Amino acid sequence: MPTIDPAALPLEQKARILTGRDHTTSHPVREADVPPIVLVDGPHGVRPPQTAADHLGINESLPATCFPPAVAVGSSWDPEVAAQVGEAVAREARTYGIDVVLGPGVNIKRSPLCGRNFEYYSEDPLLSGVLASAHVRAIQSAGVGASLKHFAANNQENDRVHVSADVDERTLREIYFPAFERVVTDAKPATVMCSYNRINGVFAAENRWLLTEVLRDEWGFDGLVISDWGAVHDRVAALTAGMDLAMPMDWGVGEAAVLAAVGAGELDESVVDRSVRRILALAAKATGAEATSSGNTEDFDVDAHHALARQLATECAVLLKNDGGTLPLAADARIAVIGAFATAPRYQGGGSSHINATRTDAALDAIRGLASSPDAVRFAQGFTLKGTDAALREEAVAAAREADVAVVFAGLAEADESEGYDRETIDLPAAQVEVIRAVAAAARRTVVVLSNGGVVSLEGWHDDVDAILEGWLLGQAGGGALADLLFGAANPSGRLAESIPFRLADNPSYLNFPGELGHVRYGEGVMVGYRHYTSIALPVRYPFGHGLSYTTFATDHLEATLTGDDTAEVAVTVTNTGTRAGKHVVQVYVATCAGPVRRPARELRAFTKVALEPGESRRVTFTLDRRAFAYYNVEQSGWAVAGGEYTIQIADNAVDVTAEAVLTLPGDAPEAQPLTIESSLGEWFAHPVVGPELTARLSAAAPAPKDEEEAEENARLLRMAAPMPMSQFFLYAPLSDDDRNHLLTLADASAPS
Repeated sequence: MPTIDPAALPLEQKARILTGRDHTTSHPVREADVPPIVLVDGPHGVRPPQTAADHLGINESLPATCFPPAVAVGSSWDPEVAAQVGEAVAREARTYGIDVVLGPGVNIKRSPLCGRNFEYYSEDPLLSGVLASAHVRAIQSAGVGASLKHFAANNQENDRVHVSADVDERTLREIYFPAFERVVTDAKPATVMCSYNRINGVFAAENRWLLTEVLRDEWGFDGLVISDWGAVHDRVAALTAGMDLAMPMDWGVGEAAVLAAVGAGELDESVVDRSVRRILALAAKATGAEATSSGNTEDFDVDAHHALARQLATECAVLLKNDGGTLPLAADARIAVIGAFATAPRYQGGGSSHINATRTDAALDAIRGLASSPDAVRFAQGFTLKGTDAALREEAVAAAREADVAVVFAGLAEADESEGYDRETIDLPAAQVEVIRAVAAAARRTVVVLSNGGVVSLEGWHDDVDAILEGWLLGQAGGGALADLLFGAANPSGRLAESIPFRLADNPSYLNFPGELGHVRYGEGVMVGYRHYTSIALPVRYPFGHGLSYTTFATDHLEATLTGDDTAEVAVTVTNTGTRAGKHVVQVYVATCAGPVRRPARELRAFTKVALEPGESRRVTFTLDRRAFAYYNVEQSGWAVAGGEYTIQIADNAVDVTAEAVLTLPGDAPEAQPLTIESSLGEWFAHPVVGPELTARLSAAAPAPKDEEEAEENARLLRMAAPMPMSQFFLYAPLSDDDRNHLLTLADASAPS
């Protein structure tokens, strides 16, 4: 379908096109056969609304498959899992006439308290970016647009509509931008959604630096920028900044503002045409669906998608602890299943991504189906989500006492974590902790299975139990997937995508989250998550990248080779040394102290998930590009590689390094900075041309030190004077006027042209 030229449309119609027609669609251009764009939540499943005015999951939506949310996919460390979710979501979106699915979300898990962490992948930008790119490529290859969100620095729900995320540029560039940058440059999403919050005082929707200079000019994004729903405060400022489509409808407020600004000469009509052109270009690819309320689910296989959701969920759970080979369960074991989540599964979060699942699997039913006899499985509720119940607890203890193994299903209620508000604690509810401890004291063996969208503390009960399976939120088939993992029908292969601290206060954002008086200061800088814990050697309960398996793996024969001044190739052999088929995540970190900025102890720079049969070995190879070694130099407004040693580390997780090799990089050629008379003495000494001449003239003008002690004192005085401006140093230095003039002339001649 050809795209209509905006110049052919009346200004009034163009101004109307810039804002949504209703809650889920853009305005059509009927005379040109341009249909509306249908935009619907969410990343791990579609939620076609039964009403045109729903956003926060308040109203019921039409049925769709709830696949594992991003919190689970992040722990899969597998781009193929992310891609299969994207492809299946696209298939269901096409069924409902949806053109753009609002997701994925790639915001970094800065604090475990963020109420929306279940929608995000990881605390690491590389892991988040690789998984999101796979998701976007898959969903768009299947004919549906993606909407990468929430751009940018949207890392809390508290005051999200107004709060200013005050972040230095290096931190933005190294932590909060890279996942967005990777998806934009590698997967080319149809749309990018800007966030509600302000960034360093400017609303994201009105931030030209963010939406035009960085997103479009630097990263080459040529798609549509849309607002988060209701995020636009000044329609004209947003339009000028590069925000194209404001959602949802606003009863003509934005349209009137645009018309008034053009009429007053404050807004050039070409700016309007630019955004209208982008909207119409995407609309030309739309299905033309006028509504999403048909309820037609005949075009996707409900049973097949449920089976896929179960398969994918098994890739995402993380086996945290397994003392004494407690898991997998023996089929003929007498099992006490305890906990409300075993019969009423918690599988998704609250808010705009809430899916009306086509069905749900309860773990208890699946466990009974895999046990040698359903009679060997006894259930006790143990607790309620409202608090302690002594009778239920005693019933659970009695069941545990008679069983070979007790499996306690614990976690957080959906009301505990949702879009719109943050958590206040990472502790499990006290009633559940009481039940876990009481059951563990009575049972021969105790397994805890967790269901939660954000990190929960394991303290107060961790050492009492034999095994812990972190299930996160696994989607509608999570109950069956957990049973598959417990019995060994599937081998756990998930790895933590976020650190589990001993205490909430250990988290680097603790003192600054969620901010005060309309501002949240990102005072931890680049030291987010494992970067913080490893850099200050602060122990955690379980580190980023941790995860156990029912088999064992060895990685050896590491080779690291420079392929250029700032690129390298890394190869390692992975062997399944156990007795079961399984999957191992090879994690490649880079550690360095090179350069003028503080670097984390190590940073994830590559990874892959390898499936191996017992005894099988495989050689895996990684390419490390320039960015694997670079830091963002704020003075030069670009990425820089410092000369020096870089240690390539193969690790089981962010703490446990199994092999390493050292590479020496020449680094970028130093850029001579311009010197002025107000530059510091230290800068003058460091200058590659002027510095040696300054040293020589000072040595010639000053008497030679009488002894070693005087030489050391002279060196100390120069060190003390290093911050002094050269204008001040000239007042005290034993230099002639000729010396001073010569040095100033040399400095001018050495300035970069």
